[in-house]
Amino acid sequence: MTIPFYKYQGTGNDFIMIDNRQSVFFKNNAKLVASLCDRRFGIGADGLILLENDDLSDFKMVYFNADGNEGSMCGNGGRCTVAFAKHLDIISDTATFTAVDGRHKATIDNNRVSLQMQEVSEIRVKLECLFLDTGSPHHVQMVKGLTNFEVFAEGKKLRYGLYGKSGSNINFVEQLDDTTFAVRTYERGVEDETLSCGTGVTAVALAMHKTGRTTANSITVKTQGGNLKVEFQQDGDSYTNIHLIGPAQQVFKGEVEW
Repeated sequence: MTIPFYKYQGTGNDFIMIDNRQSVFFKNNAKLVASLCDRRFGIGADGLILLENDDLSDFKMVYFNADGNEGSMCGNGGRCTVAFAKHLDIISDTATFTAVDGRHKATIDNNRVSLQMQEVSEIRVKLECLFLDTGSPHHVQMVKGLTNFEVFAEGKKLRYGLYGKSGSNINFVEQLDDTTFAVRTYERGVEDETLSCGTGVTAVALAMHKTGRTTANSITVKTQGGNLKVEFQQDGDSYTNIHLIGPAQQVFKGEVEW
């Protein structure tokens, strides 16, 4: 079988995008997904995303990690799917879509996508870190010397040693100024450091506000692949109206055979 695919990236977080509105993709085949995401023997990507029909919204986003398993919410993937939907003329400049964690709204202006994330009502503050779920689980930890920090080794150790098989994404953060933070993320499912993680960036912004490191409700987070902005409102102990904002771009398109 031969089907067309597109490659999208959002601040270096890259995805294979497939229009699956005609149910052409064998989405229960984890080996196939993993092989397509392999950077040496396949197309290469942090994940694979299917855009499908949805009765209650403009489209449905189905996200698979690079290991071939269906994943939790992916923020950069969501932004890239919105850009892909615009390319397919499914939407114009606004969208409502369904993901694994529920309904999302988004706007797109050229290649800049603002994605509304789910509300966050619980942030667990631990001795040296915070834990919260922004559609995916995230460990947030402050470090010094982030540029030279051993993200892969330390991330892998915490991902399995602290959070077990189900795991958590691990974010290491350094504050740059009152409203700007740098982050590097070890992602479960990819089992490596990625250049950017949208739900991780969202988690970092909320965690920094929760711990009083910033009082701003518009925060810039610098990833290895570029800058993202997170805007939100605080309502008591909850964070609402959360938006993840940044670029999403088509890199290339082609056909894949299997």
